[in-house]
Amino acid sequence: MKNSLYQSFWRMHFYAALFITPLLISLTLSGIGFLFYTNVENQLYDKYFFGESGKTEVQSIDDAVKLAEESYAGYKTNKIIELEEPYNTRLSMKNADGKEKYVFLDDHNQIIGGQDAGYTFANIMRNTHSSLFIGGTVVNYLVELAACWAIFLMLSGIYMTFKAKLLKKTKQTNKRQKSRKFHALVGTIITIPMLVIIFTGLPWSAFMGKYIYQASQDNPSFGTPLLQQQPPTSDVSEIPWATRQETPPTSDSGHAAHHGMGADMGYVANPNQLSVEKLQHEIDAMNISKPYAIIYPTSEDGVYTVAKSSNTGVTGLDVSPDDETTMYFDQYSGEFIDKVGYEDYGILAKWFTWGIPLHEGHLFGWPNKIINLLVCLAFLVVIVWGVRTWLLRKKQGMLSAPPKISQKISIPFIIFMIILGILMPLFGLSLIAVVLIEIIINLVSKNKKEAN
Repeated sequence: MKNSLYQSFWRMHFYAALFITPLLISLTLSGIGFLFYTNVENQLYDKYFFGESGKTEVQSIDDAVKLAEESYAGYKTNKIIELEEPYNTRLSMKNADGKEKYVFLDDHNQIIGGQDAGYTFANIMRNTHSSLFIGGTVVNYLVELAACWAIFLMLSGIYMTFKAKLLKKTKQTNKRQKSRKFHALVGTIITIPMLVIIFTGLPWSAFMGKYIYQASQDNPSFGTPLLQQQPPTSDVSEIPWATRQETPPTSDSGHAAHHGMGADMGYVANPNQLSVEKLQHEIDAMNISKPYAIIYPTSEDGVYTVAKSSNTGVTGLDVSPDDETTMYFDQYSGEFIDKVGYEDYGILAKWFTWGIPLHEGHLFGWPNKIINLLVCLAFLVVIVWGVRTWLLRKKQGMLSAPPKISQKISIPFIIFMIILGILMPLFGLSLIAVVLIEIIINLVSKNKKEAN
């Protein structure tokens, strides 16, 4: 008879897999889609990315922004993305409801056309991957919970594989044993790369991401020792992960104070603000190469932010992690104020600066995409063969779950689950729910037996 530790892992492994398999399949398929978003978008949106308006007149970038805002009533430009050739310039615009639109400019700064940002291929894949394209706190937590339980599945699977010596050669095996062995073999092979992929994705998660980022900021020795932090957001994807939540330095607001633009009114068009064209002269003078994003100030004492990031999710904008830079310029004079570069990051911020593009599949080009693709496909195989193994042992009309054990639950198992619960708080909270459900089921079963 199997020992209590093995039995505990087997039973929990079974139920976890049963409930989160649909989510894991969704996460894996959308992850595969996101791996190749640049390749897909280059084909789907070639007119926007590489086309021309047909107009020969050259206008300034500021006139182009003004014309775009007139063409798309209610939208205001908050970012200008300057990409390397042959890509066109992209404006990112938002309206009062938070809806975003992308507008593309050719090399004459003439408008080519616009897109609904929420329905581009990259954003559909990203939103499906992170929130099942539904959004909301509950859904985001559910997706993160699936990732946490996937870690448990991988670790418990490794334990059971070696404890039961499933990889050992045997002379006589039936169909179910062969299926179980293949499930264990592929799972063992991909465990380490799969854990790397999952852990490098956690900084974007709703619950753990907040604490990972906060830890990076609260501990300057290994985090990012700069400026006051704010809760995690995803709406400024052009700013590097390690600095996107920082409160940027402020401009000299003496210029603005004379024009009645109170900070409590929010950002409004500022006639005294330096033009983007002049700002670009400052950028060129500093030999800042494309690609980069220019983020407009959001208040009277805000600054222009110029960012080069390794994890934007924007086709053509990502740079190498060690080239990440976030620069701040006074919005009135264009004077350079401050700069945060990769070399300023602590070890945790540096790790995720490399880890996120590794997760997204563009850290080292095509090999990164292919490796991630193979791991994802292998993970799908593990899921399919796990279901197949269950169906081969399932009796008709029954769930055929691993049997309960008569003795008390294993102490090593409890310790292991507590450690995982501490490392992944959302996982820990779900364990409490599992225990409560188990207690309720046992009480109901006990009462039924007593009644009979």
